[in-house]
Amino acid sequence: MTDLPSERRRGRFWLYAPFALLVLLALAWSGFWFVVKGRVVEGLDRVVAREAQMGRTWTCSDRSVAGFPFRIEVRCAGLTLTSSRWGDTVKVETGPSVAVGQIYTPGLVILEVKGPLQAALPEGRKLDLGWSQLEASLALKEREPERFSMVLVEPNATLTAPGASDETWRANQLDVHLRRNPARFATEQVADLALTAKGSVLPALDALLGTTEPGDVEMQASLTQSLAFKAGFNPDALEAWRTTGGQIELMRLLMTKGAARLEASGRLLLDQTHRLSGQIDAGVAGIDRIGGIKLGGLAAGLGGLLGGKPSGGTPGLTPLPPVVLREGRVYLGPFRLPLQPLAPLY
Repeated sequence: MTDLPSERRRGRFWLYAPFALLVLLALAWSGFWFVVKGRVVEGLDRVVAREAQMGRTWTCSDRSVAGFPFRIEVRCAGLTLTSSRWGDTVKVETGPSVAVGQIYTPGLVILEVKGPLQAALPEGRKLDLGWSQLEASLALKEREPERFSMVLVEPNATLTAPGASDETWRANQLDVHLRRNPARFATEQVADLALTAKGSVLPALDALLGTTEPGDVEMQASLTQSLAFKAGFNPDALEAWRTTGGQIELMRLLMTKGAARLEASGRLLLDQTHRLSGQIDAGVAGIDRIGGIKLGGLAAGLGGLLGGKPSGGTPGLTPLPPVVLREGRVYLGPFRLPLQPLAPLY
């Protein structure tokens, strides 16, 4: 009879032990989450301070960090970037933003941003970009960007400049994917870009091709010497990219607008005047004129004479003469297209 109390205590221990263990685990996880939160806040503050030293000031209004127990959420009532790296001050503002990282998938950040985006650009230009939904993801490896993806639903943009007509663009959806090329990054610092735009409407392109139907665009390209842009997109980075021989390798550009179809490939770079230059080889179908120049048999004849060829040799496409960007002008074979001169990028 004297053993009954000890047996009851042992029975109660096993009854309450799981609950006590659960409480301990919850307390340990809570402590771990707050440690991670603190490191995230410290990391953000370091990044903001480092960016400020490089001439870029980031402002996250009403910043808050939440997401317990399994996520880290950084929220901003508004996000602003002010940069002095372009000579004239550049200011970009967006609506509410949230960046989310899961505790159990470190190195992956999901970003959602509310529009519109308003940008004050050099030379008095202004950009207004709106959308109904923006979602993006960033994958990091050893704290370095490995892959970036973004989806914009119903994007629409207007670029205004003093003394010039507004330039507009809209689409049903825009998908952008950027990644380090696993085979060429170590030697050539190559980053691969894939872009898809559905239902795209660009009046300047409509005038060039003589059709107003919405179009679809698919592009696959590679950017060599991409580490030149590690510190941002600014004149110093562009000049470093130019002087190290950076190029845009356009593997495939496919555009369809109703019955019109264009496929192209080529290479682009920056010349000494800081303008885009290079050559594009293209083939078309369902297009009679480009920039007022009638194609027909002339395009096919000049294409064979001057070396133009359909991108990928796709059957059914008429080869165009090479499209050449030179000294700020755009040429179709020997003919200069009636376009405004290309402006220097910096």
